[in-house]
Amino acid sequence: MPELPEVEIVRQSLDKKIIQKKVKKVIIRNRNLRFKIPLNFESFLKNQKILNVKRFSKYLIISLSNKGYCLLHLGMSGTVHIIYNYKKNNFTNTSFYNSPSLPTKHNHVEIFFDNLKIVYNDPRRFGFFEIIKNNKLLIKRFINLGPEPFDYKFNLKYVFSFFKEKEKNIKNFLLDQNFVSGIGNIYASEILFLSKINPMKKAKLLTKKECRRIVLNSKRVLLDAIKKGGSTIRDFKNISGTKGSFQKYFKVYQREGQRCKRLKCDGNVKKKNISNRSTFFCNICQK
Repeated sequence: MPELPEVEIVRQSLDKKIIQKKVKKVIIRNRNLRFKIPLNFESFLKNQKILNVKRFSKYLIISLSNKGYCLLHLGMSGTVHIIYNYKKNNFTNTSFYNSPSLPTKHNHVEIFFDNLKIVYNDPRRFGFFEIIKNNKLLIKRFINLGPEPFDYKFNLKYVFSFFKEKEKNIKNFLLDQNFVSGIGNIYASEILFLSKINPMKKAKLLTKKECRRIVLNSKRVLLDAIKKGGSTIRDFKNISGTKGSFQKYFKVYQREGQRCKRLKCDGNVKKKNISNRSTFFCNICQK
């Protein structure tokens, strides 16, 4: 599943390619995604200029000249491809999931501009599009989600207060979008390793010092992943011909049975399923 850094890479790719371009045509080949694509989706986007492409959590937010927005969530397997009209398209994928070039199946949405088109591909169809008519409704759409790790609201006071008397383990809280928006399974394991916290530890038992580490390392890990282009779990390139390289720097994720990378630690990386998600941690230095 694309996590926040990978969605940010898609945002950056789209922001470079479609800003100030006008939507010429929209073709829906399959409306039956996680939520059915609205019947007025085509007319809402047609002839609108793209003002910018933003992101909140794992959502892409495309701002339109009619003061409305097109929301896109990639779900489990969604990818966005950019296809040029008169140019060889070696790599079309704006991120690093599934095929590096446009597959022949599961191309559900096509948005056309003058010299290129955007194609949304999603074999599992857990992704979805939404129309948001104005900024007030956009704010309301995300009102129940927690702050992003980069938000000033995600601070020591917020985290420590939130965890009081909470029985749930810290790993589950990092994946809880009502607590913090955007952290996924890969990065939760990496954050907890850097914070020296066992993923099974109950949130109510965390000290202020440990909560401060979570705040700082959440920002650190995600910013580093974005800088390195995200994590390429399968070996191929994105539209710019580069690979996400953060996977080369994993401290614990997918390193089961290997030695801990922390200096002077004799521990080994263990794997445990928490709420049906694979969790990786050092058996010695994560207390």
